[in-house]
Amino acid sequence: MDDKPRRAESAWPILGVKDHKAASVFRPEALLREARRQRQLPLVAVPEICVLDPDGDVVRHLKQTGAGRVHEGWACYHTELLAFDLDGIGEVGIVGCAVGAPFAVLVAEQLFVSGCRLLVSVTSAGQITSIGPTPYFVLIDRALRDEGTSFHYLPGSTFAEAPDVSLLDRIEREGRSLPEKLHRGSTWTTDAPYRETEAAIARARDLGTLAVEMEAAALYAFSAASGHSIACFAHVTNSMAQTEGDFDKGEADGAKATLAVIAAAARGWRSCEP
Repeated sequence: MDDKPRRAESAWPILGVKDHKAASVFRPEALLREARRQRQLPLVAVPEICVLDPDGDVVRHLKQTGAGRVHEGWACYHTELLAFDLDGIGEVGIVGCAVGAPFAVLVAEQLFVSGCRLLVSVTSAGQITSIGPTPYFVLIDRALRDEGTSFHYLPGSTFAEAPDVSLLDRIEREGRSLPEKLHRGSTWTTDAPYRETEAAIARARDLGTLAVEMEAAALYAFSAASGHSIACFAHVTNSMAQTEGDFDKGEADGAKATLAVIAAAARGWRSCEP
């Protein structure tokens, strides 16, 4: 029996040899070009500030209040982009329900080749280390890499660091006046929320993480590899449903507080723009 295929399979770990500097054959520009052709969409740039809303609470709020409008040029096969006007900021784009590291980075890649210059991700998260009553926000400065996507963008390491510390500094200053408390610290990014075992939680806590979420490590790895500006927030709303009545996000399911965080991030980013 030929055992060569078996040997080849055993040499395919996710942390195996990868050329992280090599160009990709399949590019987001090509996919969007073909989607635009097939769907007869106009070539219209997305807003320079865009948002990932994995829970979809802000998107639902915008639709319910009539504040959001479908962006006519967004050519993604999998998502809808809403545009809306944010007080003091101007037009912002938002994509809802892109949950998890692979989906978040897929959408991020497509947003940046479509005209985005700053991407803000605000995801709900479970409390790992108690730093106060929920809900509150964490401006993520690094994320534990317990997912797969980040390893396609950067070599192996325990954490994916936010590459632009000065951007986080400016956002943190802008966030001091937010109605909900804003902390700064690290999170644990997992691909498997229903495998958050006691041992895994204890390990993440020992490494200093404040909360668990599903996107930040991959988004920061992509940001470091590409040079694109990304700021990730965790909206800590729960203790992983360990008590009844958990997951209370506040007014409008947390949408209004999240919009304030997005505005603070936009102001921080623009404060260094020429």
